[in-house]
Amino acid sequence: MTDLTTLTLAQALDGMEKKQFSSAEITNAFLGAIEKANPHLNAYVVVTAEKARAQAAQSDKRRAAGQAGPLEGAPLGIKDLFCTEGVRTTACSNILGEFKPTYESTVSANLFRDGAVMLGKLNMDEFAMGSSNETSAFGNVVNPWRRGNEDTKLTPGGSSGGSAASVAADLCLGATATDTGGSIRQPAAFTGTVGIKPTYGRCSRWGIVAFASSLDQAGPIAKTVEDSAMLLQSMAGHDPRDSTSLPNALPDFRAACQRSIKGMTIGVPEEYRVDGMPQEIEDLWRQGIAWAKDAGATIKPISLKHTKYALPAYYIVAPAEASSNLARYDGMRYGARVTGKDLVGSYEQTRAKGFGAEVQRRILIGTYVLSAGYYDAYYLRAQKVRQRIAQDFRDAFAEVDAILTPATPSSAFGLGEKSGDPVAMYLNDIFTVTANLAGLPALALPAATDSQGLPLGLQVIGKALDEESVFAVSAALEKAAGFKAKAAKWWV
Repeated sequence: MTDLTTLTLAQALDGMEKKQFSSAEITNAFLGAIEKANPHLNAYVVVTAEKARAQAAQSDKRRAAGQAGPLEGAPLGIKDLFCTEGVRTTACSNILGEFKPTYESTVSANLFRDGAVMLGKLNMDEFAMGSSNETSAFGNVVNPWRRGNEDTKLTPGGSSGGSAASVAADLCLGATATDTGGSIRQPAAFTGTVGIKPTYGRCSRWGIVAFASSLDQAGPIAKTVEDSAMLLQSMAGHDPRDSTSLPNALPDFRAACQRSIKGMTIGVPEEYRVDGMPQEIEDLWRQGIAWAKDAGATIKPISLKHTKYALPAYYIVAPAEASSNLARYDGMRYGARVTGKDLVGSYEQTRAKGFGAEVQRRILIGTYVLSAGYYDAYYLRAQKVRQRIAQDFRDAFAEVDAILTPATPSSAFGLGEKSGDPVAMYLNDIFTVTANLAGLPALALPAATDSQGLPLGLQVIGKALDEESVFAVSAALEKAAGFKAKAAKWWV
């Protein structure tokens, strides 16, 4: 039998339906793979082997009784930002200590409702703040890909580095992730996987540890465009417990992957050509445009003229919301506590010991831009810029059906290569933050490898609530690219 861990989600569900193997068998195969790989990759911070085997056994019973759900028996990884009932959830921060929620996040509950099996909790940047998975309290995740013949450890991207690395290394069939400024799409591009950030409000934020509430959105990382559509189908849906959750009915995302893009108009924004962008990424973008043309789409140059202001606006809005959201972590009600000489001393000591340097930096930035003398100069102005960026997209989508851009300004870089320069690190989000600021769906898919053998990705951005066009264009590009490269399993 083929190595079960190398199957796509669609193939695995088909195999279980045809009784070629059981959920128990594929779950045990993944648990064995995690045992070998995790000491080298550090993708999982909690492995829930007992729970996974119990869920798989129940899943096999349901399938035998003819009660199989859409994801019946599929072993998945859950990012440590999603609250999981009775399983440690820390957002990879010391400040949450050994916190075990007494409830399940809506997204993970939806997946389990549809039959998914949880293999464990995945590593990430602390409170989802980072682009390289180097801010985690549990240490950095290592990208399964390597540069040429080098042994240099590379970043899997962030904040969903554990999610991307685990999918790329065949340590799960798919994984939950979150995206505040690119934290699904950048790791997907760095690891040769597929990641979609849906329209803001498609997936409930209830039970997800908050970073920046007006930007955060859950989505899947998977091996193929079709797999990501299947996962999003289960993850998404209206939730009355989240005031920003959209009541709109869900279309058939998987069916959209089979749609022709003939007659569609795809926009190409001039502003996404940035100084210092590697020629290989420029070439891939041109190739992507050619693939779209070959599939019958019309290409139209467009202008998103406020793009250059997106990063500065994002790095005001996101830290401002984070400073507000993270004020609840004071060591009093849950999580870690450091005793001080008085109440204020306890707060100070708990936060100083509990929060890492990057989280502290962003809280301080956020507190500064929200302070009395600076609110209008920074936060209010950033929100006005955000509206201009959203208007740019609305104007563009009056003429085009989707937008095609590069996913990242480079391939994966070495761990430590940029961590000393926060601005260089923040620039990794240059192609992704606009979709968050405007609340639009955007997908990153692998399309080529660079001269060092590392994956490079393209990004497809769609209109609000039009994930179907995003999936259709992405599936067409995926078919044209024929990307089959895999990371060599050097840890086996």
